[in-house]
Amino acid sequence: MALNRRGAVGVVGLGIMGGAFARHLVAAGWRVFGHDIAAARCRAAARSGVEIAADASALARKAPTIILSLPNPGALAATVAAIVKAGVPRRVVIEASTFALDDKEAADAALRQAGHVLLDCPVSGTGAQAKVKDVVVYASGGAGEIRRLKPLFASFSRAVHDLGAFGNGSRMKYVANLLVAIHNVASAEAMVLGIKAGLPPQRIYDLVKAGVGTSRVFELRAPMMVNDRYDEPTMEIKTWQKDMEVIGGYAHTLGAPTPLFTATLPIYAAAIASGHAAHDTAAVCAVLEAMAGIKRRRAKTRHGKRRRRSPALGAA
Repeated sequence: MALNRRGAVGVVGLGIMGGAFARHLVAAGWRVFGHDIAAARCRAAARSGVEIAADASALARKAPTIILSLPNPGALAATVAAIVKAGVPRRVVIEASTFALDDKEAADAALRQAGHVLLDCPVSGTGAQAKVKDVVVYASGGAGEIRRLKPLFASFSRAVHDLGAFGNGSRMKYVANLLVAIHNVASAEAMVLGIKAGLPPQRIYDLVKAGVGTSRVFELRAPMMVNDRYDEPTMEIKTWQKDMEVIGGYAHTLGAPTPLFTATLPIYAAAIASGHAAHDTAAVCAVLEAMAGIKRRRAKTRHGKRRRRSPALGAA
């Protein structure tokens, strides 16, 4: 592995997405500084070669380019304040999260006043896709900087698209995530219909994937539905709820009708209410199974534990 041949970059937020970005950047030869409030995430990143900074201010003093992958607007505001407080020369900050435009615009104003540049660059893809660089960056807010940073984006994504004015990256992400919300519930609905009809889940997955009804979301999430395992999330439902609120709120301000998107809201809410908040969004399948009265049999694993198993062919 080549080391530090490309310069320094910082990553604030070392969770599912940010942690993957940091590891890819290290592998591509960048000197990566990272920070996260969770010590376990910092330890995991350090094992991959990330140099851990004590806080966002310390990170800003070391890295001229900073990627933010944060869970909520409060974390964004706090991180921006820390970068401003560092009193460092001009930094380019890449905001890769999904937030309301008001929150990103407030961050942009604060950083610009301090002499820094904020790029609005939400990422389309799941944590599983981030692990293998199969994500797309919707960049906006500075054509020159986006062009200059293409080697950096290429180190952790498969494509970057410049959408022009600041905020257009987020607008594109809202469109993409609206479809993800619908496709995910639609995948679960189809899986439950097949199981209720007595078809083996694996067979359902294989044949939908081979036919015209498949989607990238189905292919990513249906394997979890087949195995009835949602405890290794690529997107936690409690985090996804934040995205759903942002999309719904933005569509409402535009007066854009979203009947299918709106129909998914109670399914995700039911998943949280039934104990799936920290599970993958594919757990909406468990909600629909319960509504359908499906109870998968449990079989012992080699470790002696029991896991749920699909009903036999012909069972309802």
